Amino acid sequence: MEDIYIVGVGMTHFGRHMDKSVKQLTAWAVEDALKDADCDRKWIGAAFFGNTGQGHFDGQHMIRGQVALLPMGIEGIPIYNVEAACASASSAFNLAVMQLRAGATDVALAVGAEKMYYSDKQKMFSVFDSAWDVETADSNAQAVIDLGKDITPPPGTTSDKPYSPFMDVYAGMGRQAMARFGITQRQVAAVASKNHGHSVHNERSQYRMPMSIEEILAAPPITYPLTLPMCSPISDGAAAAVICTEAGLKRYGFDRSRAIKVLASGMRAATARDPNDHEAAAGRQLSRKMFEEAGIGPEDIDVAELHDAASIGELTGCENLGLFPEGESGIMAERGETTIGGKLPINPSGGLESKGHPIGATGLGQIFEIVQQLRGECGPRQVEGARIGLQVNGGGLWGIEESIDHIGIFGRA
Repeated sequence: MEDIYIVGVGMTHFGRHMDKSVKQLTAWAVEDALKDADCDRKWIGAAFFGNTGQGHFDGQHMIRGQVALLPMGIEGIPIYNVEAACASASSAFNLAVMQLRAGATDVALAVGAEKMYYSDKQKMFSVFDSAWDVETADSNAQAVIDLGKDITPPPGTTSDKPYSPFMDVYAGMGRQAMARFGITQRQVAAVASKNHGHSVHNERSQYRMPMSIEEILAAPPITYPLTLPMCSPISDGAAAAVICTEAGLKRYGFDRSRAIKVLASGMRAATARDPNDHEAAAGRQLSRKMFEEAGIGPEDIDVAELHDAASIGELTGCENLGLFPEGESGIMAERGETTIGGKLPINPSGGLESKGHPIGATGLGQIFEIVQQLRGECGPRQVEGARIGLQVNGGGLWGIEESIDHIGIFGRA
């Protein structure tokens, strides 16, 4: 297959943008990506637009990408609308890569954008209700609760305030891991503390305040073992990437020294499996395929951005990917091995729980960080000598796992 490169990336600040629309956030990220690539918008042959909530919040269905991109002069080309819950932006990226590999164009644009902050807080949280099968909502919730049936939550560890039902998903996974591997709440808090510390040096991060493990454990509970700082916030934001073929790199004179090669990009939907059959997990199966496609192993990864909508997701993700031996991710986190300067820095951006989680933009936000890390452009949060980066992003729930996963592996050109 012809080599594929990321030649430009752009990303807004993630956080609360009450004065900006999805269209404005999109323009911010796309203009930055075009400038970063030194790319004329007329060179773009196809665009893929990831968004999940605009129909729910604004009533804008059907042509979201066209509404956002056509006013920018990105016109006269195929514009595809992509929706896959929290994996929408990664899906847009993956489809752009497939378009390039198919030879349909030499330059493509992938965008993810989300506006989630509104005055109606009930509507803010209800956007998550469609990220699983709405016809079986009660059984969906019970399946998640059953994951953690061997751990009884202590009294007073569930919030009486509204929160995303997906925190119950992560809590169930967390309690299952606690029962099976002896992962402790303190280890889960260590992940959050590390990510909040990383975010201090990320100017695009929603939160930039360091927090100790003790502060995180003492924070208001969400649902055991999760406290508030262990969970991703409601966020607005957008991110974009300009991607090209080898032919496009040469034809348009993109800077090869700043180009990042796509070593692998793949997706896998959930499969029906026994809750204890971790070997069959979609993320685990996909990671093996992606490492094979990239021609490397987990031991070759220098830096990773993992989907940590809650801290426990980082720990379970590490083990599904084979980054650490099964049952040891919590120990490694507590030792500081996943902190910048440690054995394998994970989520140097601050992760979803600190950088923010505008769900339709999240995957490209992760890719933005990996590209910057591999270019050596991250300043105080730079992972020294990073040459190969990993990005993992999941969306929705089916059964007991993400309904769709994306794994991307990237290397310096």
